[in-house]
Amino acid sequence: MKQPCVYMFANRRNGTIYTGVTSNPPRRAVEHREGLVKGFSAKYGCKLLVWYELHATMIDAITREKQIKGGSRADKLALIESVNPDWKDLYDTLI
Repeated sequence: MKQPCVYMFANRRNGTIYTGVTSNPPRRAVEHREGLVKGFSAKYGCKLLVWYELHATMIDAITREKQIKGGSRADKLALIESVNPDWKDLYDTLI
């Protein structure tokens, strides 16, 4: 599946948040959930897909990722809670 996507993973509600971009959301979600890629998300246990946004092009997705990363933590929390107020794992909605 090739679909540009910006996403946020968290370790728990209001916990540590990781923001990223990918062209293959299901594959990337498995990598986060299983801790297959060493780095920030594995170190802090960010395994819950709490928000994602699909885009038409990778350039659009990267631009949006930079916008989100440049925003405040409060902005990220508001974005997550606007579509996922219970902080449920959205992994099943990808497949």
